[in-house]
Amino acid sequence: MNARVVAVRAGVRRGRVEFTRGVTDVGELVGWLWMPVVALVVLHVFGDDPVPGADLPLGAHAVPGVLAMSAVFTGLLGLALALTTDREDGTLLRARATPGGVVGYVVGTVLAKAALTVTVLLLVLVPSFFLFDGLAPGRVSTWVALAGVVALGLLATLPLGVVIGAAVGGTSRLGLVSLLVMALLVVSGVFYPITALPGWAQAVGQAFPLYWFGLGLRSALLPDAAAAAEVGGGWRPVRTAVVLGLWAVVGFALAPPLLRRTVRREPGAPVPGRPVS
Repeated sequence: MNARVVAVRAGVRRGRVEFTRGVTDVGELVGWLWMPVVALVVLHVFGDDPVPGADLPLGAHAVPGVLAMSAVFTGLLGLALALTTDREDGTLLRARATPGGVVGYVVGTVLAKAALTVTVLLLVLVPSFFLFDGLAPGRVSTWVALAGVVALGLLATLPLGVVIGAAVGGTSRLGLVSLLVMALLVVSGVFYPITALPGWAQAVGQAFPLYWFGLGLRSALLPDAAAAAEVGGGWRPVRTAVVLGLWAVVGFALAPPLLRRTVRREPGAPVPGRPVS
């Protein structure tokens, strides 16, 4: 059997094991869920005001943005954290020493984070249907569109997690990346329509995938009347697909060479700070 196929199959098994460990680790699951849960509680308590230009409560309008935020934190930042942590504790070095080990490692880690992200999204979404009026869970088209947007959003953001994890020097520097992502939340229309922001902020928000991920989720989950609060007064599905697709191309173009460079630079000596067995 082809060595790469064997490595991919090993990666799939690794991903299944990592995903099972992630969803059964209460501490890790709570770590990814606490922020969206707090956001939903705040929106449920204070989100009764109508969205300007649309007959929809602000809380319901913000739910898709919270989902996009959760996907970015769990998927993109989670993948970056996993990669930098595994570099520091020697996991990546051990994968490098195994034939096909890097391929299996990458496949397993990406699949595990993708599955965990989808799980977190469902754990956030299902209670939202009961907490907020205005969401549309009963239509088949809702779930079809939701699945398509989530798949495209993950393709646009997960490779960026690999890029960040391969580019930053260590886990300590991920704090700065997290701060930048938090700043993007402000200008990406996550908690309030982006049309209420200044023009420059709208331009910045629309340059990154977080806004388009949220827009796609809003188009799937909210009634058509809610599009009146969006830029141009519509959902812009074609542009959403194009922008997310372009970010996916950028991520897939940058991730392999950066990851190969990172693997080549892993020293053969024992990892500093780790006891030698």
